[in-house]
Amino acid sequence: MAMGAVLSSSRAAFLASPLSSSSSSSPGKQQQQQHDTMMIKYSSTSSPHTRWPVCSQLVAGHTNGRHVARSTGKSTPHQFSAQIQQPQLNSTPMRLCNNAGLVKRRLLSRVECFLSSDPVTSGWQKPKNLTGLDTAGVLQPEYRAPVRKQRGDCRAEQYEMTGAPMGDVPAEAAVLVGDANNPEAISSPAWWQQFPKRMTIVVLCFFSFLLCNMDRVNMSIAILPMSAEFGWSPATVGLIQSSFFWGYLLTQILGGIWADRFGGKVVLGFGVVWWSIATILTPFAAKLGLPFLLVVRAFMGIGEGVAMPAMNNILSKWIPVSERSRSLALVYSGMYLGSVTGLAFSPFLISKFGWPSVFYGFGSLGSIWFTLWQLKARSSPNEDPEVTEDEKRHILGGSTMKEPVSSIPWKLILSKPAVWALIVSHFCHNWGTFILLTWMPTYYNQVLKFNLTESGLLCVLPWLTMAVFANVGGWIADTLVARGVSITNVRKIMQSIGFLGPALFLTLLSKVRTPAMAVLCMACSQGSDAFSQSGLYSNHQDIGPRYAGVLLGLSNTAGVLAGVFGTAATGYILQKGSWDSVFQVAVLLYIVGTVVWNVFSTGERILE
Repeated sequence: MAMGAVLSSSRAAFLASPLSSSSSSSPGKQQQQQHDTMMIKYSSTSSPHTRWPVCSQLVAGHTNGRHVARSTGKSTPHQFSAQIQQPQLNSTPMRLCNNAGLVKRRLLSRVECFLSSDPVTSGWQKPKNLTGLDTAGVLQPEYRAPVRKQRGDCRAEQYEMTGAPMGDVPAEAAVLVGDANNPEAISSPAWWQQFPKRMTIVVLCFFSFLLCNMDRVNMSIAILPMSAEFGWSPATVGLIQSSFFWGYLLTQILGGIWADRFGGKVVLGFGVVWWSIATILTPFAAKLGLPFLLVVRAFMGIGEGVAMPAMNNILSKWIPVSERSRSLALVYSGMYLGSVTGLAFSPFLISKFGWPSVFYGFGSLGSIWFTLWQLKARSSPNEDPEVTEDEKRHILGGSTMKEPVSSIPWKLILSKPAVWALIVSHFCHNWGTFILLTWMPTYYNQVLKFNLTESGLLCVLPWLTMAVFANVGGWIADTLVARGVSITNVRKIMQSIGFLGPALFLTLLSKVRTPAMAVLCMACSQGSDAFSQSGLYSNHQDIGPRYAGVLLGLSNTAGVLAGVFGTAATGYILQKGSWDSVFQVAVLLYIVGTVVWNVFSTGERILE
């Protein structure tokens, strides 16, 4: 970076210097030296020019709103000046004088200062004759060097400066200089340029999951006017609702394999585009006939089935372990808020524009997200030219980024007890979760005697509770990791809360007698359930970051099966028993999951 300074030296001081008073110099040589060109050049690299002793006094000045350095010596024909932009200069005068001889002083600075008799300026200085002076050969250096546009390009290094020990040079004398004609040359980058690139990935994943659940829950609202229009029976409605899971189950493991081999960016982008197109085609398929609608809903499940494995893969590459829990919690809270958004806006759109508008409106949002995803997302920091070296070092934490896997070591993966702890715990967790989310409106209506409108409004409450407590749990988990608690203990603590909290509140639910207390128990159950985002949902990246997509595909397949079987089993239990029996089965599975998790899970990497 170009630097400027002011040199002022009287004629007498120059002649009194060791160079001019040397006994070995002839009068002719002294006369030649007196009329030599005197320049100042600053460079961040070593220079072949001769370093001459100088004597000058620099103090802070101000010109046209800019700090400059100026000479306090008397005006002589050999006075030189050059304005520089100087953010801060110590008011203590800086002296660089030479007495008995040259003494090398080592300073922490970005520049190397010396006098040069070389008239070649290489674009750094432009000689300019001074008029009105008795010495015709005197030149004034004029700064015209191009400067770097970002402050981050400067590097602090040590350079030698020759001078006498008549006072230390303050560290503040080393200043950052910009273009005097361009005030924006040293301006800080815009806030969006300082935003960490890894957080851009997290935010984009958050919105993809927001769209995921918006497109999923809109059918639960639109199915009412659709069944009235097409004359569907309750059995047909159940068949349509379940067709989504056909494709969803199919691509859990496949999505993980694709993500680990081809990168999370490609697979997640494919999933969003696929399910968005399927959402837009839903009204056309319904008008063509029931078989077409079932196929389109299954296709939608195929697209959404790859979302979680692909997201898990890309975050395993971008997020360091110290930020893993809160990043995953933020992304998963997008699912919960997507359900809230879908349930809130679907009735409004249906009443104003008809039931097809829900599918057209929600599905078209995927094109906006996909455009931003293609512009800003990369599968790993090594593929992103915008990520800084400092951020890349922070993400990698001293390790090296490995290449995507070419094959999946199934035998090795399935031989690890920690992997089976993930699968079993995910099944136990989702059994209770899907029961509450699927049967909650029925419970409100049959047991608490709420009407359908009140039941619909209260269905939003657990999603909001989960969105809040998922992020709270994420921050708690990362704080514990930052304070030195082992990752294994953090995962066990958070998942134990995610298991035992719902078990406790479901047990209390069978004891309460007022609707208000029942709703409170439901909300607390779902809120504590959300701590699982910092437990088992984060553990895939801990034990095998290269296979994070496959691991999540395996465990989430078990979780989806728990939802399918648990929902069906609940209906069977209600025919033979009561809601207390439904809650007792869920509590039993929560306890089983707690034991399995605390005995077999680990936070250490077991798959390389």
